[in-house]
Formats: sequence, structure tokens, C-alpha cells
Amino acid sequence: MSLYDDAVLVLKGYEDQEELRRTYLEHLETHPDGMWKACGDGHITASALVIDPSRERVLLTLHKKLRMWLQMGGHCEPSDDTLAAAALREATEESGVVGLSLLPGGPVRLDRHHTPCAWHLDVQYAALAPADAVEAISDESLDLRWFAYDEVADVADESVVRLLEATRARL
Repeated sequence: MSLYDDAVLVLKGYEDQEELRRTYLEHLETHPDGMWKACGDGHITASALVIDPSRERVLLTLHKKLRMWLQMGGHCEPSDDTLAAAALREATEESGVVGLSLLPGGPVRLDRHHTPCAWHLDVQYAALAPADAVEAISDESLDLRWFAYDEVADVADESVVRLLEATRARL
């Protein structure tokens, strides 16, 4: 199965945010290249909120280009077999944390936002950090920092706050 086919199946199975879910599926129907950064009308991206429930904290990255505190994530790559694998790869690459695992149950949220390259139709997962997680800043980050749940709204935008709320509801 291709990454495109996996994305369609994941989105068809996602049961929340009906209008946005439909927008994503219509985008893929009209853009066979809609999984890739080269699609100038927008593209599917995958992200994951790295969370440590035992310590009630999340790991956010200060994105180098956007200069905002965000969850880990980004563009899908040809080597990604699934959206979940893309989200886990991005979370691992950008956090440096070894041993992340995705929270079961598929995507936590969808979030559509405009970036300098195009519209991102982000499929957002949550990644559980192991108890001994050690982070390492990647080339894509200016900083990487753990924040207590109640600190997130002070540093991040509403999309990250909504992702944290949805993740906590699923835990």
C-alpha cells in the first residue's frame, strides 16, 4: 500500500472534525501529489506531540524558520510507509528521543495552517516518551524544551494547546 492510500484510509477512519476531515480527503482526491511538499496547493504533513504523562509535561521545539514553539513534525518522505510512521520519524528526528511510541488509536487531531511553503494539512499524533527520555536539538530547532501542561498556553499557539487537550483526553 502506498503512503497516499494509507493517508486516505487513516482519514476515512478518523471520526472527529468532520468538515476538516472532508477537506483533507477532497484535497487528496483532486491532488494525486497531495502528500508531497512539491504540491503547491498544499500537502498532507504528519506531526506528533511528544508527551511524558508520568511527569505531566510535553516536549516542544522552537522551530528555526517559524520561531514558534510547536510539536515535532513536518513533510512526508518517500521512505515513509504510513502517516503514523512519518509522524514517529519526525518526532524522533526533531526531539532526539530514542524509544518514542505513538499513542494508540490513530491521529489525535487535524490542523490546517498556512506556512511559508504552502498550506499544511497536518495529521497530528501523540508520541509517548520513555521514562528516561533524553532530548537532543536537531538542525531544524533553535531550542527544545519540556513544558508542564499548564505552561503550554503561555508559550505556544492555540493549535498546540488544542493538540495537548485532545491528547490528554485520550490518555
